[in-house]
Amino acid sequence: MATGSESDDDPAAEQERPAHMERRRWPREPAMRKERLSHASPALEPLRFSTQDLPPAEQFQAWRAHMAPLVDVHLPEGKSPEDGFLAEQTGWHLGDILIVQQRAHAHRYVRDQAMLRSSPIDHWNVGLQRSGQAWTEVNRRVTETGAGEIFFMSLGSPYRGRMTDTEALLVFLPYEMLARDASLLQSAGNTVLSGSHAELLTGYLTGLETNLGNLTIGEVPRIIQTIGDMVVAGAASSTRTDTGQNQTNMGLMERAHRYIHVNLHSENLTPDVMCRALGISRTRLYQLFEASGGVLNYIRKRRLLQAYADLSNSADHRPISEIAEAAGFEVAANFTRAFIHEFGLSPREIRRTVATQQRPAPAIRSARRYGKTIGDWLALTG
Repeated sequence: MATGSESDDDPAAEQERPAHMERRRWPREPAMRKERLSHASPALEPLRFSTQDLPPAEQFQAWRAHMAPLVDVHLPEGKSPEDGFLAEQTGWHLGDILIVQQRAHAHRYVRDQAMLRSSPIDHWNVGLQRSGQAWTEVNRRVTETGAGEIFFMSLGSPYRGRMTDTEALLVFLPYEMLARDASLLQSAGNTVLSGSHAELLTGYLTGLETNLGNLTIGEVPRIIQTIGDMVVAGAASSTRTDTGQNQTNMGLMERAHRYIHVNLHSENLTPDVMCRALGISRTRLYQLFEASGGVLNYIRKRRLLQAYADLSNSADHRPISEIAEAAGFEVAANFTRAFIHEFGLSPREIRRTVATQQRPAPAIRSARRYGKTIGDWLALTG
């Protein structure tokens, strides 16, 4: 495990941080453009979470509940919930992308295999560190991220880590958005991006952050495309291809993901059929999807996510039974149980909410006492 100077190692320094955070509130308020056409009204409404106004003893529990769908968070050793925990997030939906401005006190975080099996979150995550330090471990490899650096990882794999008091800009991109480059991105996971492409991405995100409150609907599609292209380019320039075996693994994973994507609704999408199509053994196939809880779990999750999207589409008038069958469920009751387990809402509840023109958000392991969680924010992407 990498070591470094952390705020939880210095109690005196830790006591000084809350006042600092209280003075600054949430920084980087979007700068207003000097000129704007009267018809070009802003398109984005921010989502906000803050522990600022809660009693100190309740602050960490609020943060833990908010982050529960994504990671299990813990206080550093020697810290108590009664000490208070200041954290703020402002989220912005740009179509399929979620951008989050975050500041939080030092804490530890874990996303384990059990969470992966019960969560539909498998996004790509880009983090631009503004201040502080973070150490993240994936497959026993620890990556340290410092101020000014940009970090890339997949939320579809287990990880753990710790951070000091930090300020960061986080970008979440749905897996399917960059599925064609999945093998390349997987190889760049848990990496600090470097080189000219990383510098360009840093500059672009910095400029974008100052204008999040001013963007118009017409500008969003081009921004989405640009961010996706720059993330792929940054990952490509930072990827290490040390061995031929790594390249082979990446190629197989990409082929496997593409095969599942193309044949998602086929009743013949089974491990045996996939092995024959990909030319690999069952053991090799299971190794490829071990981090995703197994190939069958991955297929099931992708089908349920597609079913959720179909049910949320007001233009899709197919009976629920037909959507269930397309998701691989011959018995509607089994589909309903699996759907509720995955999203916390039944298929009929989704349909009823859509009928009233209110896009629902899955209640993925969420604690509603403090409002919507980051899982709810991510559910609205893709």
